[in-house]
Amino acid sequence: MVNSKLILLISIFYFLLGCNSLNQPVITPQGEITDHYSWDFGRVKEGEILKHDFILKNEYKNILNIKDINTSCSCTVSSIKKKTLLPGESTLIEVKFNTKGYSGPTQQFIYVNTDSLDNPILRFIIKAEVVKQ
Repeated sequence: MVNSKLILLISIFYFLLGCNSLNQPVITPQGEITDHYSWDFGRVKEGEILKHDFILKNEYKNILNIKDINTSCSCTVSSIKKKTLLPGESTLIEVKFNTKGYSGPTQQFIYVNTDSLDNPILRFIIKAEVVKQ
Protein backbone atom coordinates (compact mmCIF):
# COMPACT_ATOMS: atom_id res chain seq x y z
CA MET A 1 0.00 0.00 0.00
CA VAL A 2 2.77 2.41 0.94
CA ASN A 3 4.75 1.60 -2.19
CA SER A 4 1.82 2.38 -4.50
CA LYS A 5 1.24 5.74 -2.78
CA LEU A 6 4.94 6.58 -3.07
CA ILE A 7 4.97 5.64 -6.74
CA LEU A 8 1.87 7.77 -7.32
CA LEU A 9 3.44 10.80 -5.57
CA ILE A 10 6.68 10.41 -7.53
CA SER A 11 4.72 10.12 -10.79
CA ILE A 12 2.77 13.29 -10.02
CA PHE A 13 5.98 15.11 -9.12
CA TYR A 14 7.66 14.16 -12.43
CA PHE A 15 4.53 15.04 -14.38
CA LEU A 16 4.39 18.51 -12.81
CA LEU A 17 8.12 19.00 -13.31
CA GLY A 18 7.78 18.02 -16.96
CA CYS A 19 4.83 20.35 -17.56
CA ASN A 20 6.67 23.24 -15.97
CA SER A 21 9.63 22.81 -18.32
CA LEU A 22 7.40 23.47 -21.35
CA ASN A 23 6.99 27.12 -20.36
CA GLN A 24 10.59 28.04 -19.64
CA PRO A 25 11.22 31.75 -20.12
CA VAL A 26 13.25 33.05 -23.04
CA ILE A 27 14.78 36.46 -23.74
CA THR A 28 13.14 38.44 -26.55
CA PRO A 29 15.11 40.75 -28.89
CA GLN A 30 13.91 43.68 -26.74
CA GLY A 31 15.45 42.00 -23.70
CA GLU A 32 12.19 41.28 -21.88
CA ILE A 33 11.64 37.92 -20.24
CA THR A 34 8.65 36.04 -21.61
CA ASP A 35 7.69 32.52 -22.63
CA HIS A 36 7.02 31.18 -26.11
CA TYR A 37 3.27 31.77 -25.69
CA SER A 38 3.50 35.55 -25.29
CA TRP A 39 5.13 38.53 -26.96
CA ASP A 40 5.59 42.04 -25.60
CA PHE A 41 6.03 44.80 -28.20
CA GLY A 42 6.96 47.32 -25.49
CA ARG A 43 6.08 51.00 -26.05
CA VAL A 44 4.48 51.70 -29.44
CA LYS A 45 2.72 54.64 -31.06
CA GLU A 46 -1.06 54.57 -31.33
CA GLY A 47 -2.12 53.74 -34.88
CA GLU A 48 0.74 51.34 -35.63
CA ILE A 49 0.00 47.88 -36.95
CA LEU A 50 2.14 45.46 -34.98
CA LYS A 51 3.19 42.09 -36.40
CA HIS A 52 4.62 39.01 -34.75
CA ASP A 53 5.00 35.36 -35.74
CA PHE A 54 4.65 32.67 -33.08
CA ILE A 55 6.06 29.21 -33.73
CA LEU A 56 3.78 26.30 -32.93
CA LYS A 57 5.56 22.94 -32.70
CA ASN A 58 3.83 19.59 -32.43
CA GLU A 59 5.62 17.97 -29.50
CA TYR A 60 3.24 15.00 -29.41
CA LYS A 61 3.75 11.54 -30.89
CA ASN A 62 0.54 11.87 -32.93
CA ILE A 63 -0.50 14.16 -35.75
CA LEU A 64 -1.84 17.49 -34.46
CA ASN A 65 -4.72 19.07 -36.37
CA ILE A 66 -5.57 22.75 -36.02
CA LYS A 67 -9.36 23.11 -36.09
CA ASP A 68 -9.64 26.89 -35.86
CA ILE A 69 -7.79 30.02 -34.82
CA ASN A 70 -9.47 33.14 -33.43
CA THR A 71 -8.69 36.26 -31.45
CA SER A 72 -10.15 38.18 -28.52
CA CYS A 73 -10.77 41.33 -30.58
CA SER A 74 -11.42 42.34 -34.19
CA CYS A 75 -8.37 44.64 -33.90
CA THR A 76 -6.20 41.50 -33.92
CA VAL A 77 -5.98 39.22 -36.94
CA SER A 78 -4.20 35.89 -37.03
CA SER A 79 -3.56 33.12 -39.51
CA ILE A 80 -1.72 29.84 -39.43
CA LYS A 81 0.49 28.53 -42.25
CA LYS A 82 -0.22 24.83 -41.80
CA LYS A 83 -3.22 23.14 -40.16
CA THR A 84 -1.85 19.59 -39.92
CA LEU A 85 1.43 19.00 -38.10
CA LEU A 86 3.29 15.72 -38.03
CA PRO A 87 5.15 14.86 -34.80
CA GLY A 88 8.07 17.29 -34.39
CA GLU A 89 6.83 19.57 -37.17
CA SER A 90 6.38 23.35 -36.71
CA THR A 91 4.32 26.09 -38.31
CA LEU A 92 4.00 29.87 -38.02
CA ILE A 93 1.08 31.70 -36.47
CA GLU A 94 1.03 35.19 -37.95
CA VAL A 95 -0.50 37.89 -35.74
CA LYS A 96 -1.30 41.52 -36.60
CA PHE A 97 -2.60 44.00 -34.03
CA ASN A 98 -3.99 47.40 -35.09
CA THR A 99 -3.35 49.81 -32.19
CA LYS A 100 -5.67 52.52 -33.55
CA GLY A 101 -7.89 53.75 -30.72
CA TYR A 102 -5.85 52.15 -27.94
CA SER A 103 -3.97 53.89 -25.15
CA GLY A 104 -1.91 52.53 -22.27
CA PRO A 105 -1.11 48.91 -21.47
CA THR A 106 -3.08 46.44 -23.55
CA GLN A 107 -3.07 42.75 -24.33
CA GLN A 108 -4.82 40.62 -26.91
CA PHE A 109 -5.33 36.88 -27.03
CA ILE A 110 -5.01 34.39 -29.86
CA TYR A 111 -6.76 31.03 -29.41
CA VAL A 112 -5.64 27.99 -31.40
CA ASN A 113 -8.19 25.17 -31.23
CA THR A 114 -6.67 21.72 -31.78
CA ASP A 115 -7.74 18.09 -31.75
CA SER A 116 -5.35 17.38 -28.85
CA LEU A 117 -7.03 15.86 -25.82
CA ASP A 118 -4.24 17.24 -23.58
CA ASN A 119 -4.32 20.83 -24.90
CA PRO A 120 -7.45 21.43 -27.00
CA ILE A 121 -7.03 25.23 -26.82
CA LEU A 122 -3.65 26.96 -26.91
CA ARG A 123 -3.62 30.62 -25.87
CA PHE A 124 -1.04 33.07 -27.16
CA ILE A 125 -0.79 36.64 -25.84
CA ILE A 126 0.51 39.84 -27.37
CA LYS A 127 1.12 42.90 -25.19
CA ALA A 128 1.98 46.52 -25.80
CA GLU A 129 1.98 49.87 -24.09
CA VAL A 130 0.29 52.16 -26.58
CA VAL A 131 1.15 55.86 -26.40
CA LYS A 132 -0.76 58.66 -28.17
CA GLN A 133 1.17 60.44 -30.91
